[in-house]
Amino acid sequence: MRRLMKRGKNIHNNKDRQAPDAAGAMAILALAFLAEDEARVERFLSLTGVEPGDVRARLGDPAFQLAVLDHLAGDESLLLAFAQARSLSPAEIDGARRALGGGEEA
Repeated sequence: MRRLMKRGKNIHNNKDRQAPDAAGAMAILALAFLAEDEARVERFLSLTGVEPGDVRARLGDPAFQLAVLDHLAGDESLLLAFAQARSLSPAEIDGARRALGGGEEA
């Protein structure tokens, strides 16, 4: 019985990790979207204080991933452009923000 409970707990934990993993993947897509336009990525880097050479090392950092999605959520036209370019809904992007620990509003 104890073994089954432990097994069930492990399965549950794996499910919990999937949402942040998917949210992290969306943040990387969002960063790629920003990088498609020099002005967009420069504004992001300027507002976050991240150095261009540090971006690659921070890709796996959930706080950095959240910063990327928060940046989009803070600019409605940018958010909508990203959503349209990647065939996503703004609600999906907001769900990813929340999975990474974002609050109700950016």
